[in-house]
Amino acid sequence: MKKLLITAAVAAIIGSSASAQSKTDEHNDSIVSTTRVLMLENGKVSVSRPIDPEVRDKILTFYYDQFRHSQDPGAPAFLFMSKEQNVMMGIGGTVRMRGWYDWGGAVPGNGFFPYLIPVVPDPTNDKKLGTTPAGTCLYFRVLGENKFLGHFEAYIEANFNGWQGRDFRLKKAYAVVRDFTVGYASSSFSDPAATPSTVDAAGPNNKLDHTTVLVRYMPRITKNILAAVSVETPDTYPSTDDVLTKTRSSYIPDFAAFLQYDWGVRNSQHIRLSALYRSLPYRDLVAGKNYNPAGWGIQLSSVSHPVDALTLYATASYGAGYAGMGGDLVIGRYDLLPDASVDGKMYAPRSFGWNVGVQYNIRHNLFVSVMGSQTRFLPSQEVSPDEYKYGLMGAVNVFWNPIPRVQLGAEFDLGERMNFSGAHRYARRFGLMGQLTF
Repeated sequence: MKKLLITAAVAAIIGSSASAQSKTDEHNDSIVSTTRVLMLENGKVSVSRPIDPEVRDKILTFYYDQFRHSQDPGAPAFLFMSKEQNVMMGIGGTVRMRGWYDWGGAVPGNGFFPYLIPVVPDPTNDKKLGTTPAGTCLYFRVLGENKFLGHFEAYIEANFNGWQGRDFRLKKAYAVVRDFTVGYASSSFSDPAATPSTVDAAGPNNKLDHTTVLVRYMPRITKNILAAVSVETPDTYPSTDDVLTKTRSSYIPDFAAFLQYDWGVRNSQHIRLSALYRSLPYRDLVAGKNYNPAGWGIQLSSVSHPVDALTLYATASYGAGYAGMGGDLVIGRYDLLPDASVDGKMYAPRSFGWNVGVQYNIRHNLFVSVMGSQTRFLPSQEVSPDEYKYGLMGAVNVFWNPIPRVQLGAEFDLGERMNFSGAHRYARRFGLMGQLTF
């Protein structure tokens, strides 16, 4: 009986939101209505609003993307369209400024990572005021339909988030043809859409946001079932010391896949199960041999709108040797650790992470949210007492769009780092953000 009630409740939630438009959907529509379509015909340029349903549908693909996070840029203010309306090109970007104040233990970095919280108090770094334009970006996107190619898309994005948060760096560069994606894009193991909105650039401390060169096949199996499998260029982060062990060049690609059930407006709500397999090559300098242990990971993630004003986010991941995919653990280089029982040997330690978020839209352009996340490091052997055991992070924020293309945000972050010795420390941050999308 209990299982039946749970099943009925889940069905009711999915059913109630399957066709209803959420406040988030309303906000996306409000931004799309500000886009202007430029069309060249008979030597003249005409400018119009995207009234045509097919045109609006193409513009909405900027917001209903399987790998889009809330911090990603939206549709450009101006789009160029071919006379036949089968090719659309947009050049846009976001000007974003963040400022923050840390107290009770300043985190050394723009992002609020619990891993970086100094457990031993430093009186010279107890408080800090910081600002950064990192996250400001420019992008170029082409969308089209062709008899031979079918649906195709090209996307290039570069951010000002390099050295000191100001250097111009490539963030994404990929092409989509029908169900295939080729290029520098988000890993199929990641699920940015299931990550809560935060003012802080780092977000939840278990966020798996790895970007790499890949080839992905992502077919829609049925109306509500989507699948993907990809071959991805590996990036490994082993804790080698160049005395007993040494990092080797990677020569076997990562393999990632997911199976997703989705529903709602443009299938914007989903439950996804992802999996990852990777090789972690290193050299044993003591024995003079090369080894290639396996790493793996699984992740369950979801985003949903049970009612029109509410958005729920949830992610849980577990595995061994997948720390390099993002979050707190990538800082510690925990893909491989030395095996204490044999000099020169290494093993892939396990780890676990989760995050949950609740967003409530007071209006379509004003929402508040609460987020919590944790990453736990689970080595099978004894480690140094001052090694990272787990990190906790929580955030409370408010976002407001006074006009569709301007967003303001304020947030309070609380984080904790716990070491294996039991020593721990909290850090606090208050942040502000302002951005203009064009």
